[in-house]
Amino acid sequence: MRRLPVYLLLDASGSMSGEPIEAVKTGVQTLISTLRQDPYALETAYLSVITFDSSARQVAPLTELSTFQSPKISASGTTALGEALALLADRLEGEVIKSTAEVKGDWKPLVFIMTDGVPTDDWQRGLEKLKKVRTGIIVACAAGQDADTSVLKQITEAVVRLDTADGSTIKAFFKWVSASVSTGSQKVDQAQKEVAGLDDLPPPPPEVNVVL
Repeated sequence: MRRLPVYLLLDASGSMSGEPIEAVKTGVQTLISTLRQDPYALETAYLSVITFDSSARQVAPLTELSTFQSPKISASGTTALGEALALLADRLEGEVIKSTAEVKGDWKPLVFIMTDGVPTDDWQRGLEKLKKVRTGIIVACAAGQDADTSVLKQITEAVVRLDTADGSTIKAFFKWVSASVSTGSQKVDQAQKEVAGLDDLPPPPPEVNVVL
């Protein structure tokens, strides 16, 4: 079975403490329970979570939905987005099965990045490393007015913005992510096609604005 790897890169810096980080934790749990009700996602989607504050760590390795455990996430420190991008590149290399002449490997991974601030490390170095590995669509979400969309636009063309980083808005983002993963799993399962851009995903809800 060819897997559809899904990676969440979540900002867990100090500015996310309180309501935003609680909404992120709830969002991840809702994402899992929603996708578990989707037979296509249950069959093909595998999920990993990387968090970043003053450093980046993979708090959940790439795991099938049926056995995925929601990781412990807490907010503190600065915003090491570059380190998170470099770690993502490492994990894509280590966890995603590549196609060979004999075997078709995994589908291209879907990556969702969420941050409420500005990177405090060398994000361009992390991005250079990420560019060398194979990914499908990367969607970057700027949560609230302090997030820098110009940085995110250099990481991916698919950038969305939340006007606020409060509980209801963040939950709306995660609902859209789960709908997007469902769409991605259905495409690869039924049509043997991969998600190539935002146009292939469900339209975002009113709380999630596409940055042009």
